[in-house]
Amino acid sequence: MRPLEVDEPTVVGPYRLLGRLGSGGMGRVYLGRSAGGRTVAVKIVHPHFALDEEFRARFRREVDAARRVGGAWTAPVLDADPEARVPWVATAYAAGPSLTAAVADGGPLPVHSVRALGAGLGEALAAVHELGLVHRDVKPSNVLLTLDGPLLIDFGIARATDGTASLTSTGVSVGSPGYMSPEQILGKGVTGAADVFSLGAVLAFAATGTPPFPGDSSAALLYKVVHEEPRLDALDGDLRDLVAACLAKDPAARPAPNEVARRLAPEGAARLVTGGWLPGALVERVSRSAVQLLNLEAADASSPGPVSGPVGFSSPSVGAPDANGGAAGAAGADGGAADPGVFGPAPVMPAPTVAPSAPAANVPGPRDGDRPPSPAPGKLSVSVAATSTREGEGRRGRRISCTVALAVAGAMAAVTVGSVLVLDLLPGGGSDNNADGGRDPSATAPSEPGSDGGGRTVPGRYLGTWEGQAVAVAGNLPLGTFRLTVREAAVGAQLGTLRHTDLFGGTCDDVLTLKKVTEKQVVASAVGAEGNRDVCNQARHTVVLTPAGDDLQYESDSEDSGRPKARLSKIR
Repeated sequence: MRPLEVDEPTVVGPYRLLGRLGSGGMGRVYLGRSAGGRTVAVKIVHPHFALDEEFRARFRREVDAARRVGGAWTAPVLDADPEARVPWVATAYAAGPSLTAAVADGGPLPVHSVRALGAGLGEALAAVHELGLVHRDVKPSNVLLTLDGPLLIDFGIARATDGTASLTSTGVSVGSPGYMSPEQILGKGVTGAADVFSLGAVLAFAATGTPPFPGDSSAALLYKVVHEEPRLDALDGDLRDLVAACLAKDPAARPAPNEVARRLAPEGAARLVTGGWLPGALVERVSRSAVQLLNLEAADASSPGPVSGPVGFSSPSVGAPDANGGAAGAAGADGGAADPGVFGPAPVMPAPTVAPSAPAANVPGPRDGDRPPSPAPGKLSVSVAATSTREGEGRRGRRISCTVALAVAGAMAAVTVGSVLVLDLLPGGGSDNNADGGRDPSATAPSEPGSDGGGRTVPGRYLGTWEGQAVAVAGNLPLGTFRLTVREAAVGAQLGTLRHTDLFGGTCDDVLTLKKVTEKQVVASAVGAEGNRDVCNQARHTVVLTPAGDDLQYESDSEDSGRPKARLSKIR
């Protein structure tokens, strides 16, 4: 968790914010505390979305759907205000790692833990489906491991099966490659059977430490899910039979979620959990997280500050400014798909130190005065869900090129040029299509790397480290997280670096060289860094950075990578 920046809110509705847990495609997620002392995860929608009536209507339906989800094995929605100037939603917070983090740190779970995990998730999905909802993004990072059992989180992209609510961001496919069902990839009707397919993939990952459809790019993963059989060699017995049934290509051949739960735990998931379901190392980790959370609560209780108030942001980015400066744009959930609409805890981050500050009006605006710099974190910290591997492990990422011809019947088409895959694989894809109406992001770039055009140094507005979720192929293909570091530089000098962490934790690095500075943009030349894995795209391409409110819009003209773009928030 990161300390709150000066331009971040300290209060949302009745909740005092203690620190930022993370960000996603729809908003930022904060650790909050109610006046009564309850700890919650508060997601605030990016203000630039709040002015979009279509998005606001989708968010309203999301909240209505999520409010209906409750009971064991899910993180319930506790409070929300879809009609606020900047909409927000609060869910129960649970201290515990994600399945992704637990496996990355400790390896596969023992069979007993896998059975309890599958039984709990099966019962959770059965309850969700009875409400007429489909989760649509069941994956390891959306499963938390607590002492009281597994929790399924992130119902922000749940969809009503009556077809009246489309809860995805416009033009963005919902789901995670490798865990999406074949029918979801092909754009066919998605039912509860899609969640069962994803559940089977999650159980395979939990039991073996690897996904059942391994691959080094999203394109390869999508192809394998549709056309190839899962790799289940490390499984045996009835667990393998059940996982294989869940991963059937035909939705009608998959078991119902309550049948999955019954086969794994005939007496119910609660019976398996009650007897102790996590291995000792995980129990110690979760217990330590709970103690750290209590330390944080004690520190918060001794700190004076507001207990209610509006959401405050810094300078306005959209709409006409009001008396308080209006709402500012924010950048960045799975996620996803993300990861879009992350309602639950997010990756492990540094411990926060809370500094009080009071918003002064009833609409979002800048806070009065500057908060003193936060001191270095002390003993107070809290472990929350982690969704990525340690830096340096499994470095693979942005390269979408692959030698296999991706041919998903009726929905995807691929044209190979040499060994490069030019993607036309999803609606709106292709080299002539992008989310900005076909505009080439390098159109304003100079013809010579050393040309100047505008200023010769980088304005302070661009400097720092920025992070957000990236997409390619006109927004149809989620890529994972981009982290961009921009430093002072003259034209022709190194501007900074970009690290791409894909949906499975692999990384690729780019080195950026400054080409041009104008009043509205910074243009750079980017090339893969030495030492990248061979799956990374090393080809030179042009990157354009454009301010968007308080954020930076990143755009690349790399055809091989599907013209990636991302909206990035400043993290330091």
